[in-house]
Amino acid sequence: MEKDWVCIFSTNMLHQAEIGKNLLHDNDIEVVVINKKDSMNLIGAYEIYVKRDDVIRGKHVLKEMD
Repeated sequence: MEKDWVCIFSTNMLHQAEIGKNLLHDNDIEVVVINKKDSMNLIGAYEIYVKRDDVIRGKHVLKEMD
């Protein structure tokens, strides 16, 4: 991943990652979800990355998920 992308959210649940991705996308924030789970889906997480310039706005948008 390029150095100008920052992880702003991590979860073990795919549906949470997809909801976060959709919220960010709906707010015109470029977003990438990286699956760092192992092949048996036991260890790891789904991580949401945004561009460095969108970190603060992205975190604010994701607070809506709570």
